[in-house]
Amino acid sequence: MTDHTFEGETGGAVAPPDPWDPLVRITHWLVAAAVLVNGLIDKPGGITHVWIGWAVLAVLATRMAWGFIGPAEARFSSFPPSPRAALAHVRDLHRGRPKEHRSHNPAGTIMVYALWASLAVVVVTGLVMTDARSPVTIAEEKIAVASGDWSALAAASKKDEDHGLKDVAEEVHGAFANLLLILAAFHVGGVVVESRALRRNLLRPMLYGKHKA
Repeated sequence: MTDHTFEGETGGAVAPPDPWDPLVRITHWLVAAAVLVNGLIDKPGGITHVWIGWAVLAVLATRMAWGFIGPAEARFSSFPPSPRAALAHVRDLHRGRPKEHRSHNPAGTIMVYALWASLAVVVVTGLVMTDARSPVTIAEEKIAVASGDWSALAAASKKDEDHGLKDVAEEVHGAFANLLLILAAFHVGGVVVESRALRRNLLRPMLYGKHKA
């Protein structure tokens, strides 16, 4: 296959970057799987749903930490959000002259932060809805209630006395869960469009990482 070079952010020729390290790739696909399963497959409010929510919390926290201590391409400083730069990138893409970027392109950057923010809202509202109880605790309470343990019934009733905040959290949770699916669809579409414009498979680096030297 013939090697290609592209116009970089500064106007010079750069080699096609393969920027994604293993942790970025793993967290990306774990979040993608979690969004698909909890958003389209699993029953909301079930134990599996809650387990996945806690797993996403751990994955998101790990990725946020990696944004400060990880490789250059993974750090937040490598892709600060800029709506003006994002619009310029979209114009360049429409004209068939997209520039290569060592990390996320400006339009992709806006999408990444929007996805992270939406994911954070979904996780936090999920914690509010469940009183931040672990999946193990919730499962034990359900088993106790099913067995007729009146103390467990009383405890569950007491926790559910104040529905106001939880009702709001549930509404926000559902809205942002749907928003996540919409953003994910746009994200996939953007990858397809950008790959065709650059004549390079942008999915490959997220699957396999960097080329071996």
